[in-house]
Amino acid sequence: MAELAVDKHVKYILAVEKDSFESVVMDHLRMNGAYWGLTALDLLGKLDSVNVDEVISWILKCQHESGGFSGNIGHDPHILYTLSAVQVLALFNKLDVLDIDKVATYITGLQNEDGSFSGDMWGEVDTRFSYIAICCLSILCCLDKINVEKAVSYILSCKNLDGGFGCTPGGESHAGQIFCCVGALALTGSLHYVDKDLLGWWLCERQVKSGGLNGRPEKLPDVCYSWWVLSSLIMIDRVHWIDKEKLVKFILDCQDVENGGISDRPDDAVDVYHTYFGVAGLSLLNYPGLKAIDPAYALPVDVVNRIFFSG
Repeated sequence: MAELAVDKHVKYILAVEKDSFESVVMDHLRMNGAYWGLTALDLLGKLDSVNVDEVISWILKCQHESGGFSGNIGHDPHILYTLSAVQVLALFNKLDVLDIDKVATYITGLQNEDGSFSGDMWGEVDTRFSYIAICCLSILCCLDKINVEKAVSYILSCKNLDGGFGCTPGGESHAGQIFCCVGALALTGSLHYVDKDLLGWWLCERQVKSGGLNGRPEKLPDVCYSWWVLSSLIMIDRVHWIDKEKLVKFILDCQDVENGGISDRPDDAVDVYHTYFGVAGLSLLNYPGLKAIDPAYALPVDVVNRIFFSG
């Protein structure tokens, strides 16, 4: 079996984070890119190769008067980028640079009457935003500022007969949405509402012959589902239902061992998104030499422990 090309991946991530074609096309969502790249570096034990002050200064320039963060300087704030900003600050142990009440007020203001969350002022509703709000407020120790009961109730209204979850009530079950819903339920102590065997069966059926995982039936495998599916299986304690060794091989086969980076499938072009989720998937699979990642917070376990157990 191939090995993880750690040094090549570090070099690739640092190049993307600076300047490349990839960073240009990602201009509007650079905050997400920063989270993917920097968390991957931390899992690889190489976060110290980054200029912390530069990153923090840029993040703070992306914050708006509302308290929310945008994907880059000069763009509109959105709950997606707000979580990424908070996660990156947590990686560097710099949450103290935030006006936490201001950020919490921004997120709280996006909760709707039915318990759901909008992504921004324009009002799109999606269970992704429920997870993001809960995860972000939990990291900031402000979960009590929203109506948690209503938030949980809305997520449960998106549960389907196959045990999975969709983006809104009646929406098709999808592994990405399942991660968001299971993660939100885990963070609110509500996992008892999940039919773990039924959902576990749906999730383990995502593994195809190559060992990779897909996001829903009849789709091609994709490295990013090594995170969305695997973390969900871990949270509901059914990860032993898949072939972990075959999944490790699939992820390693998606590496560009010459130039670094991981792609969605073997021999495709690499990008920072799949590089992060490939490394994160390997971390969940206890791949040697990688830091452990928390399946609900999507942050290294030592970072999560520092937030909740230090001081």
